[in-house]
Amino acid sequence: MAKRKEENFSSPKNAKRPRQEELEDFDKDGDEDECKGTTLTAAEVGIIESIHLKNFMCHSMLGPFKFGSNVNFVVGNNGSWSAVVRSWLNATSASQVQAILLFQPCGKSAVLTALIVGLGGRAVATNRGSSLKGFVKDGQNSADISITLRNRGDDAFKASVYGNSILIQQHISIDGSRSYKLKSATGSVVSTRKEELIAILDHFNIQVDNPVSVLTQEMSKQFLQSKNEGDKYKFFMKATQLEQMKEDYSYIMETKERTKEQIHQGEERLTELKRQCVEKEERFQSIAGLSTMKTNLESLKHEMAWAVVNEIEKQLNAIRDNIKIGEDRAARLDRKMEEQQVRLNEAEQKYKDIQDKLEKISEETNARAPECMALKADVVAKKRAYNEAEVLYNRSLNEYKALKKDDEQLCKRIEELKKSTDQSLEPERLERQKKISWLKERVKAFQNQENSVNQEIEQFQQAIEKDKEEHGKIKREELDVKHALSYNQRQLKELKDSKTDRLKRFGPNVPALLEAIDAAYRQGHFTYKPVGPLGACIHLRDPELALAIESCLKGLLQAYCCHNHADERVLQALMKRFYLPGTSRPPIIVSEFRNEIYDVRHRAAYHPDFPTVLTALEIDNAVVANSLIDMRGIETVLLIKNNSVARAVMQSQKPPKNCREAFTADGDQVFAGRYYSSENTRPKFLSRDVDSEISDLENEVENKTAQILNLQQHLSALEKDIKHNEELLKRCQLHYKELKMKIRKNISEIRELENIEEHQSVDIATLEDEAQENKSKMKMVEEHMEQQKDNMEHLKSLKIEAENKYDAIKFKINQLSELADPLKDELNLADSEVDNQKRGKRHYEEKQKEHLDTLNKKKRELDMKEKELEEKMSQARQICPERIEVEKSASILDKEINRLRQKIQAEHASHGDREEIMRQYQEARETYLDLDSKVRTLKKFIKLLGEIMEHRFKTYQQFRRCLTLRCKLYFDNLLSQRAYCGKMNFDHKNETLSISVQPGEGNKAAFSDMRALSGGERSFSTVCFILSLWSIAESPFRCLDEFDVYMDMVNRRIAMDLILKMADSQRFRQFILLTPQSMSSLPSSKLIRILRMSDPERGQTTLPFRPVTQEEDDDQS
Repeated sequence: MAKRKEENFSSPKNAKRPRQEELEDFDKDGDEDECKGTTLTAAEVGIIESIHLKNFMCHSMLGPFKFGSNVNFVVGNNGSWSAVVRSWLNATSASQVQAILLFQPCGKSAVLTALIVGLGGRAVATNRGSSLKGFVKDGQNSADISITLRNRGDDAFKASVYGNSILIQQHISIDGSRSYKLKSATGSVVSTRKEELIAILDHFNIQVDNPVSVLTQEMSKQFLQSKNEGDKYKFFMKATQLEQMKEDYSYIMETKERTKEQIHQGEERLTELKRQCVEKEERFQSIAGLSTMKTNLESLKHEMAWAVVNEIEKQLNAIRDNIKIGEDRAARLDRKMEEQQVRLNEAEQKYKDIQDKLEKISEETNARAPECMALKADVVAKKRAYNEAEVLYNRSLNEYKALKKDDEQLCKRIEELKKSTDQSLEPERLERQKKISWLKERVKAFQNQENSVNQEIEQFQQAIEKDKEEHGKIKREELDVKHALSYNQRQLKELKDSKTDRLKRFGPNVPALLEAIDAAYRQGHFTYKPVGPLGACIHLRDPELALAIESCLKGLLQAYCCHNHADERVLQALMKRFYLPGTSRPPIIVSEFRNEIYDVRHRAAYHPDFPTVLTALEIDNAVVANSLIDMRGIETVLLIKNNSVARAVMQSQKPPKNCREAFTADGDQVFAGRYYSSENTRPKFLSRDVDSEISDLENEVENKTAQILNLQQHLSALEKDIKHNEELLKRCQLHYKELKMKIRKNISEIRELENIEEHQSVDIATLEDEAQENKSKMKMVEEHMEQQKDNMEHLKSLKIEAENKYDAIKFKINQLSELADPLKDELNLADSEVDNQKRGKRHYEEKQKEHLDTLNKKKRELDMKEKELEEKMSQARQICPERIEVEKSASILDKEINRLRQKIQAEHASHGDREEIMRQYQEARETYLDLDSKVRTLKKFIKLLGEIMEHRFKTYQQFRRCLTLRCKLYFDNLLSQRAYCGKMNFDHKNETLSISVQPGEGNKAAFSDMRALSGGERSFSTVCFILSLWSIAESPFRCLDEFDVYMDMVNRRIAMDLILKMADSQRFRQFILLTPQSMSSLPSSKLIRILRMSDPERGQTTLPFRPVTQEEDDDQS
């Protein structure tokens, strides 16, 4: 399209001077229009005469621009995209990129944005930013906008104040705040209030947030691309101001509801006024009944006298009933005291019996200890004597065998000598001597081997004994570890079960038992629902004291509380279903349930640094707290974390007042003169960190399992060593016996050789003498051996007897120890039971004392009331001798007497001023009638308002239907300029609007959504839709931004003709159209004014995210 060249207002040589030249040109054009257009019909109010900007967006100074009264084209090139690209490259964040896209340096955009902001619009409505401070030029502290509105003719706004024009000046600070100045045509400030600006805009019907008045390109694009038909409907409603009418209707209906509420309040006020009016009327009429009132007063006094007597009698009866109930309760307390004393005696007797048993066992054990030691020493001595006797016997036996063998050899030698006549030769003697020497050396070698083997046997025996001792020790350790492992595994299982149900920590049957208790309570089997287990009803303030509190409360954590013994029997029956016979059951505490915790301040222990068990626990249930106080005295037990500090507090000095004992964080129990260590290392019931406990227990189970495995491996190694050493010992013992036999054999052989003599030198008689002597020795050795054997048998029997006695007394001592262990546990339980029963007795003594004090107090109160009754009856007889039956209470009669006295006094006071009473009555009546009239009027108004609103709503629907039809007609008419067809479907019920356009011939093309059109077709359709809205909506000016940006030459020409045609038909309105086109093809007309914007300065085109000097910008260009 060929463009007509037009001269710019600015000169390319000077960047700042052209603004002044533009201003001069605009002034000239404006003067010409005013002179030549006097015969035309022009708008008189609300149109924009001029705009002037300072430090706004990227412009230091822009304008002033003078607009024509009809059509104004603001043309000019868009901002420099090279500068935008450079700003884009320099941006370091998403927010900077968004700012670059929003604030492209363009004069047209600045004019339109300034128009919206300057007339009070929000920054968001401009689609150029979210805050006003973003419109201040970078490096400046503020921005200024000046807009001049025409204010002429009969519809001018405060013409006498403002004159023919209104100047609106807005000042925007760098912090986002803004202020207004509204000036008259002469330049004087009329107002600085925003309310004045709103009044001006309402008077001129200017709506900057209405798309009919100002439609930006972004708003139009958003409207056309919206998939939501409800948004299009809202766009139509807002453009035609139907939305405002709908909101007004809603506001009126809310006002109607508020008026109804006022009517309701007025009716309530009417009731009060009516009551006051009746009282005034009664007062007015009471003047005549003064004597009647006095008579009634005397009658009321008589009734009052006997009513007081009746009430005192009722109080006396109530006190007597209370005393009777108190005496019954005192008897019950006496019985409970007796029962408690019996239980205390039983507990003390049980404790004494167990203690006597323990003392008897201890005495018996101590008595048997010396005997056991003596028997043990006797066994050792008997064993030693027996071993020595056995050695002597064996030695004699060997000697006897040797002598017997010598005797046999002598006898054999004598026989040989007697038979032999020949003498042995010398070589045989030498051979015998040589053999004897060899045999002696061999015996010596065997003896050395015997000593070595004997030493080995001793070593193996010691090693076996040592290994067996170690084996027994490790076996016992293995059993202990297995027991600990079994306990830890059970505890681990209970902890894991308690993760899903905390109550399972107190026993696997506890949840089921509690459900059975709930069911029994719902069925009415319990007087009061039992409470328990007590450990589940308490909470720790300090988790580090869990083990200390468990060590203190012990079995009470699993106990249950019952109100009476009947409830206890029911609970026992329930427990039998869940606990097998022979297994331990949770204890049951029977104590009357109270709603308040005992006041233990006078008997509780106190220490400034350490809490008691009572103060260390959070107990919501008073029954639980009272039970623990009764059974364990938790108010007298201190909790001291450090063991040494606990010893110092309880033992190194006098214990704190009322403090019986203390527990440490390790569970140790500390008395004034005793200290007991705890067997437990961790809490079982009160630990909060279950996961940590489970983790620790799992680690312990793993450690114990590994420890057992190591012990078993060690045992296996020891057993192998013992077996191996025993085998070696047997071998050594066998070798030892073989060596003994070889030694004896060689010695015998040596003796035989030595006994052999040559026949010539041997004297048979000598040999016979030697044989005889040998036999004598044999006889003596045999006799000695028999004596030794008898002695050995005797010692053996003594040894066995001593061993039996020692084993018997040792067995008895072990039996006594086994009997003492459970008795010690029973003694501890009995001791706790005695303490509990003593506390129970003290509790009942205190309750009895408290109850007797209350009972005596009520008896004294009864005596006082009886005396008071005698006095009141005497007074009543003086007032009225005969007793009267009175139904009303004394308080009611007293009120009636006071009210009647007040009336009589009032009558006496006003008896001489009837006019004053009459005036008050008339005023009350007039106030009532006036308010009644107002309420009636408001009711009529509400009824009339309902009828009017119904009529107006119908009118609103009719008006909406008319606007809808007009909009459709104008839209179809405008589309037909290009042979387009369109369809607009309004659904007022669902508040939706669908628009479809059919480009081309109607028979060949199909209707399609506007989003399916090309850019030019969609822009043309947008213009048609906007023009149709312009035709049905009222506004002094219309602004349209870049309406032809996507149109081709044909569509742009047709759209331009449509706009100019409408502008010509509506000369009383102002049209401001922004376009990047040159508009050189426009026809010459006095109604058309073209404002050409100069190209933006280079220094202003790049946003200031990174400082860029003019020289750098030129280099980059």
